[in-house]
Amino acid sequence: MNFADTYFAKEHRYSLGIETASGRYYASIPVSNGVVDYDEYYELDSDQYQRFLTDQTAALKFVYACRRHEHDRLLIEKPGSNRGTPV
Repeated sequence: MNFADTYFAKEHRYSLGIETASGRYYASIPVSNGVVDYDEYYELDSDQYQRFLTDQTAALKFVYACRRHEHDRLLIEKPGSNRGTPV
């Protein structure tokens, strides 16, 4: 998979983008499992993606829920047994 960020919120540590092979939209957050740092990618529909680009409050609400594992069903790549925690 090739994840291409189109927006990055440095202060809030999340990004939005498009997975180029499938055209799926995503929000990503950085995580660490103590061995490696990586990103978790949560699938967005087109409406969410467009709204999050212009409404940071809505984006942050979604991102914070992802950090609490409330949207795990939307993970594009399922985590392994040594899942990281948000950083």
